Amino acid sequence: MKLWSHSWTNGDRIPERYAAGRPDGAGRATFSDNLNPHLAWDELPAGTQSMVLICHDFDVPSRGDDVNQPDREVPAELPRVDFFHWVLVDLPPLPREIAEGEFSRGFTARGKPGPEALNGARHGLNDYTGWFAANPDMAGQYFGYDGPFPPWNDSLVHHYVFTLYAVSVPRLALDGVFTGPQVREKLAGRVLGEATFSGTYTLNQRLIDAGV
Repeated sequence: MKLWSHSWTNGDRIPERYAAGRPDGAGRATFSDNLNPHLAWDELPAGTQSMVLICHDFDVPSRGDDVNQPDREVPAELPRVDFFHWVLVDLPPLPREIAEGEFSRGFTARGKPGPEALNGARHGLNDYTGWFAANPDMAGQYFGYDGPFPPWNDSLVHHYVFTLYAVSVPRLALDGVFTGPQVREKLAGRVLGEATFSGTYTLNQRLIDAGV
């Protein structure tokens, strides 16, 4: 299997238009264009009946004590956890491409609707659902793609991995609202092949100035 994008080169910094957050010019951050990137795939295994796409960031701080605090940075040695940015199941193998902005254009307070998505696919919840749960202006169910918005004071550059799975069933055995971990569990024994595409992103102005 192959997975690629015209949006950036694999492993490079993700352009701001594909992120949920961008630098605000004052050392912090504000909302960005939040376009989903272009993705294309080829060389699918025989027997592929549907695709699953997951985008996750594995550099998210495991504790929020230092997050977005102006007097300090989130320490690099802090244990990190997964944060799901996009969970898409039942995606048809054809036309073997997702267009830029096809599933997301802008950041929607309280979340985009779901789980129904284009072309008979279904969206799971991304982890902004939990992040904004205690914010009365933003709380809601966040379906679909919402891009990078790492802490603007994190000392680590974050890595975002898009993983495309070729699946042996036309519909994954999930009902109602579901999450990234639940999708990973249901994929067991149903994956015929997989491919990844990744990028990096930071909102830490110190790291941006250093060209990291």
